[in-house]
Amino acid sequence: MTHKAVIFDLDGTLVDTAPDLWRATNHVLTSAGRDEVTLGQVRAFVGYGARKLIARGFTATGGPLDAQDIEPLYEKFVAYYGAHIARESVPFPGCVALLDRLKADGIGLGICTNKLEGLSVKLIDALGLSTYFSAIVGPDTIGIAKPDPAPYREALRRMGAETARSLLVGDSETDVLTARAAGVPVLGVTFGYTALPIQSFKPDALISHFSEAYEPIRAALAEPKLVKTGATS
Repeated sequence: MTHKAVIFDLDGTLVDTAPDLWRATNHVLTSAGRDEVTLGQVRAFVGYGARKLIARGFTATGGPLDAQDIEPLYEKFVAYYGAHIARESVPFPGCVALLDRLKADGIGLGICTNKLEGLSVKLIDALGLSTYFSAIVGPDTIGIAKPDPAPYREALRRMGAETARSLLVGDSETDVLTARAAGVPVLGVTFGYTALPIQSFKPDALISHFSEAYEPIRAALAEPKLVKTGATS
């Protein structure tokens, strides 16, 4: 049984996926006769799943979609993205070194994301990161998405860590709300994808690079509250 666990968000936290999500979004937009969105816009749109990403792209390029039009575009997005999932996506700097250090400490590692489970597994496999994670949970895994705490708890269950001391590492309001609902600490990364700075949502601590993450994580798993880091603005 795992006694300590760290659950990571995926897009904008572990992996810089924005370039590939941007290409898939623009593939769908241009196929419908819309203009492309910028990479910066996509970084602000990510976090609530592909359907929301598509809807936000259409709203930004001429007006919202009718609800019945989302599904065929969503299927087109998933097909294109799945075929090009790791063209430019890379782990954020310092990510792999942190995973190595946590794994060496015997800390269980999992992923809780609003990216489909199958796409998440495919991405992690393509990046050579699959050996680190005991569970990868998406919105379709149990039919519930973040910020509901159920996917987080499902990740812990699959890791055999239901009673473990744990925390969530994420980049957005969604992750902060998920952690609050689950009753666990949250470590925010300032380099992720969010329309408003992660600081606005008051995570327990902040980092601007994964090289800063080990000590706050270690403290959170030893004590009920995180030790504050210097990246608070």
